[in-house]
Amino acid sequence: MAELLVVLVAALVVIATSAVVGPRLGIAAPLLLVAVGVGASFLPVFAELHIEPEWILEGVLPPLLYSAAVSMPSMNFRREFGAIGGLSVLLVVGTSLALGLFFMLVLPGIGFAWGVALGAIVSPTDAVATSIIRKTPVSKRVVAILDGESLLNDATALVLLRTAIVATAASFSFWGTVGTFAYSVVVAIVVGGVVGAANLAIRRRVTNPTVNTVLSFVVPFVASLPAEALGASGLVAAVVAGLVTGIRAPRELSPQNRLSDSQNWRTVELVLEGVVFLTMGLQLKSIVLEVERDHAGVGPAVLVAAGALALTVLVRAAYVAPLLGVLRASARRGERMRDRLQEMQETLATPDGKEATLARANERRGPGRRTARDIERFAVRVTRSLADIEYLRRQPLGWREGVVVVWAGMRGAVTVAAAQTLAVGDTPQRSVLVLVAYTVAILSLLLQGGTIGFLIRRMKPTVDPAVAAAETDAELDRVFALLREAAAAIPEPPRPEGEPTQEQFETARSHRLSVLEAQRTALLDARDDGTFDADVLEAALANLDAAQIAIELRGTFRG
Repeated sequence: MAELLVVLVAALVVIATSAVVGPRLGIAAPLLLVAVGVGASFLPVFAELHIEPEWILEGVLPPLLYSAAVSMPSMNFRREFGAIGGLSVLLVVGTSLALGLFFMLVLPGIGFAWGVALGAIVSPTDAVATSIIRKTPVSKRVVAILDGESLLNDATALVLLRTAIVATAASFSFWGTVGTFAYSVVVAIVVGGVVGAANLAIRRRVTNPTVNTVLSFVVPFVASLPAEALGASGLVAAVVAGLVTGIRAPRELSPQNRLSDSQNWRTVELVLEGVVFLTMGLQLKSIVLEVERDHAGVGPAVLVAAGALALTVLVRAAYVAPLLGVLRASARRGERMRDRLQEMQETLATPDGKEATLARANERRGPGRRTARDIERFAVRVTRSLADIEYLRRQPLGWREGVVVVWAGMRGAVTVAAAQTLAVGDTPQRSVLVLVAYTVAILSLLLQGGTIGFLIRRMKPTVDPAVAAAETDAELDRVFALLREAAAAIPEPPRPEGEPTQEQFETARSHRLSVLEAQRTALLDARDDGTFDADVLEAALANLDAAQIAIELRGTFRG
């Protein structure tokens, strides 16, 4: 028992130290942790170490993906969903098939089905690995695309892995595979949506922030475990629960509860991410020894892994290049629609304009009559469309961003855990396949993760500081104007003369809280419409939360 406690304490110290030392040395913390894990694997205490892959797939990844989904800006996710969906499904399938052919040719005795299985293992990018990109000065669109891709592509890879393994012993059915994938995703979305909504319904009734945070820790498992039991993707269910929670939490949960959640989940993320990379390093020695014992040596496997990584980058580049063209064409179409949409917005901004629009809509043939509510929804869609066009204009995707999207697609925990799920005895050359998958992940972290920061700094276009500052100031002015407008809508109580009484103090306190609530609602409505930068809104919401917590604490102390 004492030995286990020493190992746990040492692991926490190493994780914390890597998080502090890594940035100072210009080395990504995950790379340091892998190196420490490799070194620690030579200690006698880790000689017989065996880590069950289910611990990673079912115990570590659901909370990590849930936490990432909660913190993802919902409007940016919606705007980039087309690109995210393509990268998460089409690219994973295409990469797996290309790698399947490659592995069949270079690994003797490995058929196409087992090659596709290994290709599915190394195809998905990893949310933990791509966290490296968030610490670099890269476009927010690139971060949103990479985050969204790493959240969703695990389901595609794991379903494809299961299908490929089944295909090694039975006939392959294309439509059966499509049906399995569709079932896995749809059921996971339903389960995750229900759990996310139930999570908020329960936790908004719990006023103790500590208890509320404890309840939040079980949400990803409450979503993932039933989904897995139904044959669906537990990871997708955890992601959906996180997205629902992230979107609705500012409206449903108190600032104290959300602040407690944020602080504690950041700690959980740091520890779990560190555990993933430490275990990668710890397991590498045993896999290398197994390959050396059962096969010709590790050299051929490392060469195969290097070739596989190069192929994944080439396939990714071949997919991303036309994707950028499609996204730029979509942005140009939006620019052409801007004037027309602005006219619509001006018309719908007045009661007379709404009535005229409703009358014209009902004059046209169509099923059913339009109502004032339909016109309000249409006005919201127009506002969002204009906000999307402005977002795309301010965040264009050029060749620099394309290079980052290609090079930042790193492999990590999912690859490592999925490789360990290959059955012992049933998988031909299992130790070689596992070593190839591990080596791909480590090479990806080392080559891509170790150079992405330098690459971004070298390619970063020159930005006029005056122009950037002017844009930021203009955005802040719009936010402050919105806050003033929301505050003005709340009638002020009469100002007390002389020393305020307790009742007057409570009235003023209640008024200030009402103002903050109105301002928060206005900011959240603006967030849903996408009319402000996500980071600016997040900062403004954080300031409102801090002000409300301070007022509530002062009221508690005074009472």
